[in-house]
Amino acid sequence: MLADQLAAAGLPAIYRRNAGGRHWVGRVAAALGRRDADDLLGRRPMLVVESLLRWLAILRTLLRRSVTGEIAIMDRYAVCQFASLRAHGARPAAERRARLAYRLFRKPDITFLLAVDPAVAYDRIESRGYDHEEMAYLRAATAAYRSLPEYGDFVVIDANGTPAEVNAAIHARLPVAAPGGRRAPGRLTGSRMLMAGSLVAAVTALGYQLVEAF
Repeated sequence: MLADQLAAAGLPAIYRRNAGGRHWVGRVAAALGRRDADDLLGRRPMLVVESLLRWLAILRTLLRRSVTGEIAIMDRYAVCQFASLRAHGARPAAERRARLAYRLFRKPDITFLLAVDPAVAYDRIESRGYDHEEMAYLRAATAAYRSLPEYGDFVVIDANGTPAEVNAAIHARLPVAAPGGRRAPGRLTGSRMLMAGSLVAAVTALGYQLVEAF
């Protein structure tokens, strides 16, 4: 909704998903008679797969942005992987390696945390009907985001309301406006940092995590 509105106002905004593959693996697990993605691959291997797939998705998004100069509105970023690791009970060493790998990526212009009460989140997930989350995990995820060192930089949005209410709350804090003497985030200056050394360090960190998981 946000990307469509900014695009309609004349800004080159586009919505990008940076999924970690957990939903897709979960569907495969269900088809094979397993409970979820962790039951299919194991908790630690699934966290590594998620970390790697999200890293690749973010890299793709930022490389595209470095060429097009578009405003990339992402539903997941590096902090989401750190929160996922914490919520799923990963060891601190796993998060340290993930942070090393994700250091390649620039800091977002702004990060909105759409804060939803776990009970509301549970009802929404059940209503959409194509996946399931345990209440214990939803509580753990909420706590994980709040425990991140980046939490103080988040713009926290009460997302318990309707889509229109949440959208209005985001717009009220958005540092972007339509063209005509107004400003938008700068282009991706960090793209020049995508050098071989940084890539090798990031891939090495993820690779080490993969080897340890198995």
